[in-house]
Amino acid sequence: MTRSLQAVAYRRPSVLESAAGGPRLGLETSRGATPTGVADHPRFFAGFLTSPQVAAAGLLAVADVAAARYYQPQLRASLDPVVTGNGDRLRFESFSGCGGVYARLDILGPGLDGGEVGHGTTNVDVNNPLREALARIGADDPLHLRVGPEELAVTTLDGPVVEKKVPLPDRWLRGFAEAQVIAAGFDLRAELPAAEAVRFLRSLPRGGPRGAASGPRWVVPAGRGLRPTTRAVPGAVCLPGPERLAALQRVLRHATALRVYGPAVTGGPAGATAGAWEVVLPGMRLTLTLSPDASRGFSGEGGVLDALATDAAAEDAELVEVLLAWEPRIDVGDLAAASGLTPERVKAALVRLGTSGRVGYDTAEAAYFHRELPYDAERVERHNPRLRAARALVAAGAVALDGALGTVTAEDGHAHRVREEAGVLSCSCPWWAKYRGGRGPCKHALAVRMVRRGAAVERAVAAADGGVR
Repeated sequence: MTRSLQAVAYRRPSVLESAAGGPRLGLETSRGATPTGVADHPRFFAGFLTSPQVAAAGLLAVADVAAARYYQPQLRASLDPVVTGNGDRLRFESFSGCGGVYARLDILGPGLDGGEVGHGTTNVDVNNPLREALARIGADDPLHLRVGPEELAVTTLDGPVVEKKVPLPDRWLRGFAEAQVIAAGFDLRAELPAAEAVRFLRSLPRGGPRGAASGPRWVVPAGRGLRPTTRAVPGAVCLPGPERLAALQRVLRHATALRVYGPAVTGGPAGATAGAWEVVLPGMRLTLTLSPDASRGFSGEGGVLDALATDAAAEDAELVEVLLAWEPRIDVGDLAAASGLTPERVKAALVRLGTSGRVGYDTAEAAYFHRELPYDAERVERHNPRLRAARALVAAGAVALDGALGTVTAEDGHAHRVREEAGVLSCSCPWWAKYRGGRGPCKHALAVRMVRRGAAVERAVAAADGGVR
């Protein structure tokens, strides 16, 4: 697995301090993106939290996921959460070290008081002493929150720099991108009131990767709650590795509802699917998105591959990216009007931007939001093995087109047949036989799609040249 070290530097550790007007929570920021460019320590908010104990529990849940590995838990993981200011809310995101759980806490307008929310994205320091202090916050304690350095500290930064060397596996970066694209295919499947939400979540197993041993678990709405089912019946939601929802235990006593999101299920035999579990809290939301299996991270799902292989979407994405303005909810119609693109092309461009971390997806609002992950997002494309392999096949001239069919001669000399039905490419290779498209296209199908698009562009250019003549 390819890994690199990223230096994450803070002016001082984040800390919860006692003050005359109540506790003051200072979350220190690292280098990040803002509307005016990259800033060393951007400041996004200074004001009060309307539900301090709830916010503290939500932050701890996000930090729990950042420090966890739900698969091979004996290996260490410690990744600082990401914070985004979207003008009307703060979003805290993290990803588990094993690459299978994505967490996000959205502190919405009603959860904030007395300060303007800035715009931008960066890492935020959540250290062990801070975690211990957050766990002691009482229900009635007024809590002042500062995200970014003190006002005076901006001009008097003479103290020692706190620097961490964070390991960033390419698999983890690809997973962060995949989770956004997969979530865009979810719809709301169930909503439970507080009492049923608490009862259901407390009934789940908390230890051991049981999902992998017993096959996919499914739940289906039943009255005001959820009941388990052994089959993927219509309306069911997959719950793979239910112990991976353990971080939600932090906020259960504050929950007002539980919402469950997932892809459409038509019934009959089905493999495991991803899903999102959102706890509604006073003035905020905590969402965990689970990969299709505890032993299966998001990085291999392949949902981003078609977008990465599309030159047209790449060009559209460059145009759409310029028009983004850190919106908390991206309106496709507005972007279409501003860019001159069709809504379908705007959606394809947003998928492309999602693969590089430049937008996230909010299942509660069924909309993308603008943020810029503070990592080298281009590595998602450069180090994707199937994408690299497909481009190598194209460069080697291994693809031959024949109407609705394509033949790809692989490196070992075997010829694989790629067929298109209803816009979906299937292949005769062992990868397709094993996953049946459940983890995205194989390298042969990707190579055929690339060559077809190249041929279409050549025909369009030739037609234009003929018209000029």
